[in-house]
Amino acid sequence: MAEQHAPFVAMDAVLMPSTALPDDMPRIKGYDFNQGVDHHALLQSFLTTGFQASSVAHAIQEINRMIEKRLEPLEEEEGCGSSLSHSGCTIFLGYTSNLISSGVRESIRYLAQHKMVDVIVTTAGGVEEDFIKCLAPTYLGEFSLSGKELRQRGINRIGNLLVPNDNYCKFEDWLMPILDQMVQEQKDEGTHWTPSKMIHRLGKEINNPESVYYWAYKNDIPVFSPALTDGSIGDMIYFHSYKNPGLVLDIVDDIRRLNSKAVFAKRTGMIILGGGLVKHHIANANLMVSNYYYYNYKMFSMIIFLNYNVGVNDELFNSPIFLSFCSVATHQLES
Repeated sequence: MAEQHAPFVAMDAVLMPSTALPDDMPRIKGYDFNQGVDHHALLQSFLTTGFQASSVAHAIQEINRMIEKRLEPLEEEEGCGSSLSHSGCTIFLGYTSNLISSGVRESIRYLAQHKMVDVIVTTAGGVEEDFIKCLAPTYLGEFSLSGKELRQRGINRIGNLLVPNDNYCKFEDWLMPILDQMVQEQKDEGTHWTPSKMIHRLGKEINNPESVYYWAYKNDIPVFSPALTDGSIGDMIYFHSYKNPGLVLDIVDDIRRLNSKAVFAKRTGMIILGGGLVKHHIANANLMVSNYYYYNYKMFSMIIFLNYNVGVNDELFNSPIFLSFCSVATHQLES
């Protein structure tokens, strides 16, 4: 029987020779736990682990670049143009309400407590859930629990988190007197309320170090919530408008203030956790600056562990931060 040979066309296709890859191209290699558990080295190894781990590593690099630039002192002439620029990099942090509902809230609180961000943008739920947690706890349940059955028992479900409806009743009892005070100050003193000024006031009134917005108030970090009425706060404002009408919240003043934070910054960094409103407002503010030197935008969907370690101010920046749905971007203005 004659010897048979595989078809040359198949062999050529399967055994196609490779072109040489650059010598400096990173090679895939993961962390070796024989070295012991070294969290810093583990995070560094993400860069060559591949898949989403490499995206995490790139995000860490971007955030470390933000921190390094933020710690650079401003030259005297750089700070005289506007009182809005206080550092070498103004860091914007945006997140959706589910992160405050979850245990990520404590990491965000840490950032506000230690002045690690300069501007916060969030949703209405991202505001109210922080205050509600100061008044009553949120519980761990299951994703599979019936929302209809829970509602009949006066329990609300946020994913696998359970919030008794009594929590919102306590929130109403706490918020209504503050709204009364705000209306009175508007009438008597001409106070010009905006969503960010209202959040600042609520952070003062909660007077609880577990709160993100208590620390934002203490450290004068502006918190913008362009759709502040899109949640329980909106319900309370609606009910209050019948009891004691007249409260006005000016969103025009806030959008000017938010955009100006980017326009008058030397550099800006964006950490955006989630999409929609918070992403749009932060990205749009930074689009106001057209002569950027570099711009890098990364998006991925996973839980990541960030270690702020840039070799300086270790006590402040060596902190583990758990973040979800993270997109990171920075831009540096041309000098």
